[in-house]
Amino acid sequence: MTRIEAPFLHDPALRRVLAALSDAGHQALVVGGAVRNALLGEPIADVDIATSALPDDTRRLTEAAGLRAVPTGAEHGTITVVADSKGFEVTTFRRDVETDGRHAVVAFSDRIEEDALRRDFTMNALYADASGQVLDPVGGLPDLVARRLRFVGDARARIVEDYLRILRFFRFHARYGAKGAADPAALAACAVLAPGLDGISKERIGAEMRKLLSAPDPVEAVAMMADAGVLARILPGSRPDALPALIAAEVQAGASPDWQTRLALLAPTNPVHDLRLSREEARAQEHLATALTLPLPEAAYRLGARTARRAALIRTAQGAAFRPDWQERIDRAAAARLPLAARDLMPELSGPALGEALREAEIAFVASDFTLPRDALLRIALDRSGEMKG
Repeated sequence: MTRIEAPFLHDPALRRVLAALSDAGHQALVVGGAVRNALLGEPIADVDIATSALPDDTRRLTEAAGLRAVPTGAEHGTITVVADSKGFEVTTFRRDVETDGRHAVVAFSDRIEEDALRRDFTMNALYADASGQVLDPVGGLPDLVARRLRFVGDARARIVEDYLRILRFFRFHARYGAKGAADPAALAACAVLAPGLDGISKERIGAEMRKLLSAPDPVEAVAMMADAGVLARILPGSRPDALPALIAAEVQAGASPDWQTRLALLAPTNPVHDLRLSREEARAQEHLATALTLPLPEAAYRLGARTARRAALIRTAQGAAFRPDWQERIDRAAAARLPLAARDLMPELSGPALGEALREAEIAFVASDFTLPRDALLRIALDRSGEMKG
């Protein structure tokens, strides 16, 4: 018998929700990521609950226990129950009746086995009761111990239910899979069914890729995506060969995993369109593309330290070598301010001449590694202005 020992099991809010259902004779179990991560000793974010109670019963019983029930997805079996200001998604056991590769028509069930069979991966089909006892209807525990990502049942059938599961396979492998432990049947199914991703929205694809590229080391997962023809389908023109060198550069620099940097290395052509990035995310990619065309200190001065660091890591992965103090130089350049303003050149200069003189002074300031003082820059600006007039 396998049990989990995790602090969340002792959370009074969670216990109130579970008790409201189990005291009425229903199964009420923690399911999915919380159980998986507790067994792996990984951080736990959300705690989801699966129950044999129908949605109306979930709502009635939890409200009778003094909790707030919000029908956030009642048609799909989900009621969000709020206890002590914490929200828990409580979903009735379900089985799929019909799927179209994106959405499913479900029927409610009172059997945990049917609920487990509709889940994506065996390691995500683990349940635990209030005491921490683990229930494993589809044999997910051995896969979890081996860190082997395997679809529940037939891989092709699970993918056809929702083609986004192809990307979820690689994303979960990047986060939880052991190197060299990918399930061959799952990989083969992903390769054969990759064209189904064409029917998935770019927003959903982008959300999965953000998470995948945020994994500590996504190198093997991305390489498998490339071999399966998946990477080229969602990021045309992508080049994954330098990704191992980028991960190594990140580790050496003490940098945290950053999906924006990794994406810019993988797909320098048009990730904004391919993944439907937000305006802010697109701007970060554009700034990074510009930074890659500039000397490192100038990139930091014009675009900020964060963008310059991202560019430095990419260029290191591409074979560039920087001085040992490159991070300190970036910080110094990002903090530098041109010690000359337009008013310092007026009224001698105005209009286009004023703007050109300031630009010349700034070029000299950057070239001096941000050391030229105001008086020297003033002379440069005025001398350049005089040359233009002459």
